[in-house]
Amino acid sequence: MEGSDFKKSNCNRKLIGARYYNVPVTTNGDQSHLASTSGSPRDSVGHGTHTASIAAGVQVPNASYYGLAQGTAREAHRQLGLHATRHAWMLVALPSEHFTLRQMGVMVICSAGNDGPNPYTIVNTAPWIFTVAASNIDRDFQSNIILGNGRTFTVLIGFCHQFLQSHSFKTYPLVFGKDAAGINTPVSEARNCYPGSLDQKKVVGKIVFVTKKLVVADTKAKGLILIDEAEKGVPFDSGIFPFTEVGNIAGLQILKYINSTQKPTATILPTVVVPQYRPAPAVAFFSSRGPAQLTENILKPDIMAPGVAVLAAIAPKNETGTVPNGKKPSKFSIKSGTSMACPHVTGTAAFIKSVHRQWTTSMIKSALMTTATIYNNMKMPLTDNSNHFANPHEVGVGEINPLKALNPGLVFETKIENYLEFLCYYGYPEKNIRFMSNTKFNCPKISIEELISNINYPSISISKLNRRQPAKAIKRTVTNVGALNSTYIAKVQAPVGLTVSVLPEKLVFAEGVRRVSFQVSFYGKEARSGYNFGSITWFDGQHSVRTVFSVNVE
Repeated sequence: MEGSDFKKSNCNRKLIGARYYNVPVTTNGDQSHLASTSGSPRDSVGHGTHTASIAAGVQVPNASYYGLAQGTAREAHRQLGLHATRHAWMLVALPSEHFTLRQMGVMVICSAGNDGPNPYTIVNTAPWIFTVAASNIDRDFQSNIILGNGRTFTVLIGFCHQFLQSHSFKTYPLVFGKDAAGINTPVSEARNCYPGSLDQKKVVGKIVFVTKKLVVADTKAKGLILIDEAEKGVPFDSGIFPFTEVGNIAGLQILKYINSTQKPTATILPTVVVPQYRPAPAVAFFSSRGPAQLTENILKPDIMAPGVAVLAAIAPKNETGTVPNGKKPSKFSIKSGTSMACPHVTGTAAFIKSVHRQWTTSMIKSALMTTATIYNNMKMPLTDNSNHFANPHEVGVGEINPLKALNPGLVFETKIENYLEFLCYYGYPEKNIRFMSNTKFNCPKISIEELISNINYPSISISKLNRRQPAKAIKRTVTNVGALNSTYIAKVQAPVGLTVSVLPEKLVFAEGVRRVSFQVSFYGKEARSGYNFGSITWFDGQHSVRTVFSVNVE
C-alpha cells in the first residue's frame, strides 16, 4: 500500500507488505506525530521499526549507538518476513479481535505494559494472548559523577547518552532544583523540575540536581543529575544532553555536599558500557505486574524477555539535540519497554515454528513456557530491580530460553474449545460466544468462574482456595512431542503449609499413547494467607517440563 513517502519498491524479501489506516483520532493523548504519519505506512516515530528489527532484522556486524553497546546485532529470527501495518491513532485491540486472530491460527503476542511495579497493572491478559514481561540483560551503562570535593559516584546502573570527547570533560556549578525556583514557584515544583518552575538565570551554565526529570534541557543548563531509586536501572536516552541517575543514598550524599559549600561543582562523565552486569536477567521496574484484573484464574504475565537497553535498528533522524557534533544520525537506538520484550518472543516463536512446522501456536507457547529459565547469571533465583526474589506475578514462568524450547518433551495444547469454555466460565452469554466464534458451541451446564483454572493452560492459577474446604483438584493434559515410549515422573516444589499432590505421579507414554491427563490437588489448611507460588516439574531423564502454579489461600 503506497503512501506519500512509501513506495512498493521499499518492500523487499524482509519487508513483504505494508499498509496504513487513517481513522479519526478519538483519544486525548499526544497527537503531534499524526501529521507526518497520515497517509503512509512509514514509521515516523521509530517505535515500530525498533521492535520489528528485534523480531526479524538482519544480522549487522559492528552495530552500536554512537559506540555504545557495540557488537553484532542479532535478530530473534532473521528469515522472518514482516508485514507492517501503520495506524494513525492509538490502537487498542479488543480481546475479541485477538481471539479471532487466534482462531485463524495466528499467534497473538502482546506486551504486559509499562505501568509497574504495582500489582494489577498488567494488560493483554486473555488466555489466547501470550503476555510478555520485560527483563534487563547482562550489559549496563555507567555515567559517573565527580563532585567538587573529589568524591566520585560510580553510577553502575544509571544511564545517560552523552557523547562528549575526552577533552570536553568540564566541571560546572551544581545547583539543587529548589534553589533555582522561579518567582512565585512552589519549592516542590522546582525540586521536580516542573515546566516553567526554574529561573533560567539561576540554572544557565550549571548542572541541575533534581528529584524528578520533567523538563530541564531547554533551560540552557549544562546537565542533569536525577534522584530516582526505582528507575535508576532503566536507561534513558537524553541525546547529547549530559544526564545521569542516582539512587537515594547517593542522592542524599550529593545534596549534603551542595549544602556544605557556597560554590558546589560537578562533572558528569560520558557513558561507558558495563559488560557482564549482574544480576541478569531481572524483572524491570516498569514491567506491569499481575494478578490480572480480567481474571486471577489465569497466571499473567506468561513469560519474561529482554526489554531493557535493547539495541535495535531505527530510521535515522536528524533532530536537534540528538546527534553529536560531527556525527551522522544513528541507524540504531537503545530503548527500553515491554514493547522491546515482546518481539523477542515473537521472533523466537517464529524460529520454533520454522523447525516444528506441524506445531500449533499453543504448542509453541507451551514449549516456551515450560522450558523458561528461573535462574540469573549468578545461579540464583530471578529477582526484581530491588534485588528481592521475583514471583510469577512479575516474571510469569521465567525468562525465555529459545534453544531449550525446541525440545520441550511435553506440551500443553490449549484448543479453541478451551478458550470458548473460558468465555462461558467468565460469564459471556452463549449467543455472544457463538457469534464471536462463528460456531454452534454449547457452554458447559456448570459454568462458573473458578472453572477457568481448569482450561488446559501451561501454568495454573487459583484465585480463591478456601483453607476450610477440601482440596481443590485441577486437571491438565499433556502431549508427548519427544521420544516414544518415555516415562515422566513428577516433582512438586510447594511453599510450606500448602499441600500439593499429583495423580498419577508417573506419566507413561507407551507405543501409540500420545496424550496423558493428570490431576493436581491443592489443600491450604496450613498455608499462609495470600498468594502461594510453586511448580510441578515432569522429568524423563532428558526433559524438564515445568508448570508454575499460583494459589491464593483465604
